Amino acid sequence: MRRIAIVGGGPAGLMAAETLSQSGHAVTVYEAMPTVARKFLLAGKSGLNITHAEDYSLFATRFGNASARLREALDAFTPDDLTSWAEGLGTATFVGTSGRVFPKAMKASPLLRAWLRRLETQGVHIQIRHRWCGFAEGGYLFETPKGEKLVQADAILLALGGASWPRLGSDATWVPWLKEKGVEISDFRPANCGFDIEWTEAFRTRFAGEPLKSVTATSGAGTLPGEFVITEHGIEGSLVYAHAASLRDRLEKDGKAALVVDLAPGRTAERLSHDLAKQDSKASFTNRLRKGAGIDGVKASLLRELTDEADRSNPDRLATLIKALPIPLLRPRPIDEAISSAGGIRWRGIDQRYMLKTLPGAFVAGEMLDWEAPTGGYLLTACMATGRAAAKGMVEWLEQVE
Repeated sequence: MRRIAIVGGGPAGLMAAETLSQSGHAVTVYEAMPTVARKFLLAGKSGLNITHAEDYSLFATRFGNASARLREALDAFTPDDLTSWAEGLGTATFVGTSGRVFPKAMKASPLLRAWLRRLETQGVHIQIRHRWCGFAEGGYLFETPKGEKLVQADAILLALGGASWPRLGSDATWVPWLKEKGVEISDFRPANCGFDIEWTEAFRTRFAGEPLKSVTATSGAGTLPGEFVITEHGIEGSLVYAHAASLRDRLEKDGKAALVVDLAPGRTAERLSHDLAKQDSKASFTNRLRKGAGIDGVKASLLRELTDEADRSNPDRLATLIKALPIPLLRPRPIDEAISSAGGIRWRGIDQRYMLKTLPGAFVAGEMLDWEAPTGGYLLTACMATGRAAAKGMVEWLEQVE
C-alpha cells in the first residue's frame, strides 16, 4: 500500500481519490477551504449540469485545441459513464431540452454527500483547511490551523483548479512553485465570461439586468440560438459564454471584436424590409419597429443604442441590422468573475499518464491543465475524466517503481 496525497478537493481530486482508493492505496485529500467541492456546490445552486447528451463524437470536440489530447481520458470516462456513476450514487438524472444532463433533484448537495460517504467507506481521508504552500526537502508544505505541516507521500496528484472564482479556492497561487520546478504554464485568461461594453448612461440605467430572449448570436464560434443579459458593464449569460473564447481571442489578436445578434430569427431581412417600408415615416421609431418588425422593449432600445438616425430611417438598412446587429466589445470581464479559465500547465510538459515530466511522481488533473470548454456539462466531465486518468496513470507508475 502506497501513501498518496491529493491536493485539491474538487471534482478532479475527488474522482482521483475514488479511483486510487479502489486500487488499495492509502489516500489523503488536502483541501484549503473549510469544505470540499465548494465550486461544484455553487455551480449546482441553480441546477447541477453534470454532462451533455449530444452525440459523443461531437462532445469530444468541445475542448478547443486540447480536444485531441483529452480524447483518451474522455473515451475512458464518457458522458454516459458519468451519468451511470451518478446513478450509482443514487442520483437519477434526466436530459433537458438543451441536451444538458441534470440530477432529477436539481441539486449538487445530495450527490456530493453520497460521494463523500463512498469515499469514506473506501478509506479516503480528507483534511480540510490544509493549504499547499510549496515544496520542501522530502515532501510538501501545508499551512494548517495548527501551523505549518510537512507531508510526505509516495506520489502526489495536484488538482488545484485554474484561476476563476478565487474565493472558492481556485486562485492559481501554485503557478510560481511549479514554474520554479521547470513546469511550463500558459497565462490564465477568462473563459465562459461576460464582456464590457460602453453603454450610454440612459441605456445602462434602464436595462441593466434585462434578458435578451429568443435571439441568435454569431462569432467565430458559429451561429447559436439562446439568450443573454444586459448588465451594468456589458453583456453576460449562456449565449455569450458560448462565444466567449472566440470573442476573447479576437480581442487579443485585433484589439476589437463584436458579437453579431439576430433580433428576429424567425423573419427574413426581405420580409422585415417590406413590412418596415409600409410604416408611416412620421411615426416614432418605437412604433415603426413594433408594428413592422414585432420588436419592442430591450430589443428596440438596443437597436436605438447601436444605430444612428440614418440607419433607423432606412427600411433596408434597418432590416439588415435587425438580422445582424454588431455589439462592439471592449474587453472580457475580470477572470475572478469568469465561470472557468483558459491556460494552465502546457501539455508538452505532461506525459500520457498525466505526470509532470520535470517532477516524477507528481501528477496533475482538472482545470490546472491548459484546456477550456463551454458550459453545458463539458467542464465537469473533463475534470472528472482527467482526475480518473491521472489516478490510473499514477497506479501504473507506482507499479513500475516498486
